[in-house]
Amino acid sequence: MKKLTLLTIILFSLNNFAQQSIAPDPTKELGAWYMYKGSHQISDKFSLKSMVQFRFFEIGDDMQQFIVRLGGNYKFSKTISAAVGYVFLNTDRTFNVDAGDFNEHRIYEDLNVKHKIATVSFTHRLRGEQRFFESTTGNFLRYQIALSQPINEKWSAYLYDETFLDFEGESYNQNWLGAGFKYKVSTTLKLQAGYQLINVNEIGNFNRILLGVAISTNHRK
Repeated sequence: MKKLTLLTIILFSLNNFAQQSIAPDPTKELGAWYMYKGSHQISDKFSLKSMVQFRFFEIGDDMQQFIVRLGGNYKFSKTISAAVGYVFLNTDRTFNVDAGDFNEHRIYEDLNVKHKIATVSFTHRLRGEQRFFESTTGNFLRYQIALSQPINEKWSAYLYDETFLDFEGESYNQNWLGAGFKYKVSTTLKLQAGYQLINVNEIGNFNRILLGVAISTNHRK
């Protein structure tokens, strides 16, 4: 009887240790990004851009990343503009494990080109990013193509794809593919809901629900 009890305790302990040793898989969870985007027109050519995002591993739990982006945008023509700005990120690199987080600072530069084919609006964005985190520097080159199709005066549908190239290690870093809808509440306020598939090199795919609000203000008057 004692041997049977001892064997049971050992087997239970080994099973419990094995379960604790298996790391949870974030690629199997449906996460969410809650987003704010601001555009503040200062003059005919110049506007300020702002963004805040709360990114969660799960829809309402375990925040993965907090991001603040501030920048200035200069409009060269009706179709071409450029921007430069600063980004602060606080990232938890682990899912469902309390292993600490780290801060990151970035400088970014954008070149934006817009055009239309029939009723479909196209936007091309080429972005360079310089990353500073944990005594390390890195560089991203990102290209995004986005399509927007109005449905009526209030609703529109959008689709985009963005590829990240890394100057350190493997060239391909990740890809974001997303789609959704936007609702125009007023000339100042728009709401957004969509879905995004994130493919990260050598890690896997992440599924994210996108919920956002966009505010546009005009300070020229």
